[in-house]
Amino acid sequence: MNSVSACHRFDAPTFSRRTALKTAACGFGSLAFSSLASAAAGGASGALPIGLHHAPRARRVIFLFMHGGPSQVDTFDYKPRLQADDGKRLPFAPADNLDPAAASQAKLMGSPWAFKQHGESGLWCSELFPNVAQHMDDLCVIRSMQSKGQSHGQAVCMMHTGADNFVRPSLGSWVSYGLGTENANLPAFVSISPPAGHGGPRNYGSAFLPAAHQGTTVGRSGKLGKEATFRFLDSGSTPERQHRKLELLQAMNRENLERTRLAPVEGMIASMELAFRMQQEAPEVMNLAGEPDHIKDLYGIGKEPTDNYGRQCLLARRFAEAGVRFIQVSTGYTWDQHSGLVKGHESNCARVDRPIAGLLADLKQRGLLEDTLVVWGGEFGRTPIVQGVNGRDHNPQGFTMWLAGGGVKSGHAHGETDEFGYYAVKDKVHMHDLHATLLHLMGIDHERLTYRYAGRDFRLTDVYGHVVREIFA
Repeated sequence: MNSVSACHRFDAPTFSRRTALKTAACGFGSLAFSSLASAAAGGASGALPIGLHHAPRARRVIFLFMHGGPSQVDTFDYKPRLQADDGKRLPFAPADNLDPAAASQAKLMGSPWAFKQHGESGLWCSELFPNVAQHMDDLCVIRSMQSKGQSHGQAVCMMHTGADNFVRPSLGSWVSYGLGTENANLPAFVSISPPAGHGGPRNYGSAFLPAAHQGTTVGRSGKLGKEATFRFLDSGSTPERQHRKLELLQAMNRENLERTRLAPVEGMIASMELAFRMQQEAPEVMNLAGEPDHIKDLYGIGKEPTDNYGRQCLLARRFAEAGVRFIQVSTGYTWDQHSGLVKGHESNCARVDRPIAGLLADLKQRGLLEDTLVVWGGEFGRTPIVQGVNGRDHNPQGFTMWLAGGGVKSGHAHGETDEFGYYAVKDKVHMHDLHATLLHLMGIDHERLTYRYAGRDFRLTDVYGHVVREIFA
């Protein structure tokens, strides 16, 4: 198979050899063929591995999801005018989620935290992130993000699936479907402590994509146990006994599939095959005990309040090293400060600042940052006007996310919000654009990564999205 036909793997004719492999034996022929073909193509001179449309800049993604929406004007988007006009009325119309009475009373609230420029790039960062501030020269800060959805449910699903009101495959599932896994004993997509609400399983689900591409979850709703473990069948059994148990389970599952033709049953069969293989490698990858003390200290493990998120970030690095393509690390639903902004944001940043900085430093010292794309952000930002006494409302009209490594410019700021930090006004980047850009960095053309369902081709970016090439190194 040459590189041209590989690039069009998603548009195979109905009765092609690939379709036959997908249909026969519950699709395992297709999975096996994909792995073998990827290995063969990767070893051929000048050939692109199966699934790639162009040479990738990143081999994997670590997405640090701040659930609830951190405030851009209190973290990475410094606005001197907002500080100077603290307490004054907003001089233009606020977003349409406010009723007329509230709009007439919209008052600006300057940031309670001081900002400083850092590194050779001079990028701004507030005192909420003293450790991340030491890595500003590694960051590409997008200050002009926009999304769809004033509510958390809409915006969280928009961020994860590219749709705010339909059940669609998640970003990680699209990556898994497009590229497969680099390690046959581990899944391509792992979600560490995913959100339980605001879409829940939709945020790591595969929807109409083959069920094998949904995310494998570790922990739940921002929490990770002291010891992340993996168990399947009976851990005390011999390998031969476990294999016989699996064969019996799979025989019953295949009989059920022949009777019902239900897609979830096929997904269960694939999941059990993967789980059986994971027994060989997952326990060691998920065991943090062997990490040296200085690495644990780098992530803030063993100390409060950083222990939990530090474990999540270190586990993400270990999954990345082991060949997982897309790893998401989520906080709990803690960033939604409609009131108590100071207490809430200070508590949140104290939990994540050191672990995030530790992850960046660790990836860099291991030579992994250059082909690992780290993404930070929430489903939206916050308004520069006060809500209640000391809070901020949701703001999808203009907010900040940052990227690091994986082929993006370092020490770079892209786009701007207005002088108060409310609306994106320059070089706007919609969530569809971000998704298109992330796929491009992974070697995938977002317009060609499609899946036929219900009579038409679907893609992550629907009919939208453009690649933000200005941020490429």
